[in-house]
Amino acid sequence: MGLMLATMSCSKSAVNETGQDTINTDRTLSFSGMDWIVRTSGTAKQGPGPNLFSDAPENVWVDEQGRLHLKIVQKGGFWYCAGVILRRSMGYGQYVFYISSDVSKLDQNVVAGLFTYKNDHEEIDIEFSRWSVADNKDSQFAVQPSDRAGNKVRYDLNLLGTQSTHAFDWQPDRIDFISLQGHGLSPKPENLIQEWTYTGDDIPPKNEERLRMNLWLFRGAAPSDLKEQEIIIEKVEFIKK
Repeated sequence: MGLMLATMSCSKSAVNETGQDTINTDRTLSFSGMDWIVRTSGTAKQGPGPNLFSDAPENVWVDEQGRLHLKIVQKGGFWYCAGVILRRSMGYGQYVFYISSDVSKLDQNVVAGLFTYKNDHEEIDIEFSRWSVADNKDSQFAVQPSDRAGNKVRYDLNLLGTQSTHAFDWQPDRIDFISLQGHGLSPKPENLIQEWTYTGDDIPPKNEERLRMNLWLFRGAAPSDLKEQEIIIEKVEFIKK
């Protein structure tokens, strides 16, 4: 969603944890016409996970086509995760993420998160993960706290290619989620993967939240296949309603 980064927030969609991230302004980048802070944890592990997060160019970069890459990389025997945080709060509106990699094929220990975050109870998530269980569904929409009944919907992507579109429209009284095959925001029977409308008690207020995107390891476990992991975001849009 251009947007994103995260703290442990995303981990709460599957398990109750706590964690804090460090907003480091040493490295920023421009993506989808927006300015992003690249996350780093230095030498200390942080949530979610906990994990090490790196702002190195091999972890986070924008390619010649203007696409954002987030990559989990092994260096010196350690795994380093990746994330970005939008510099400013956008508030209510529709957040749209155009993905150009098959996120259904991420390792079972990997989590990719697209979300707005203020704190662990003011968070809206689209997440791709099996949460370390090989036969789990691979995706979910969630509103924190996601362990509360009715605050989460899990589903399988069943992607037909590498491209997919995911969005949530956040308003004061509802949040409309959708996932679609290919790139585009027009739902049709042949491209609709999942949709969900949340009208429960935990809709976050507009409150200086930030859009974030991250790629991390659930409970800090290495990828089960010991291979580096990557998500490619073609672009992110914010549509004010």
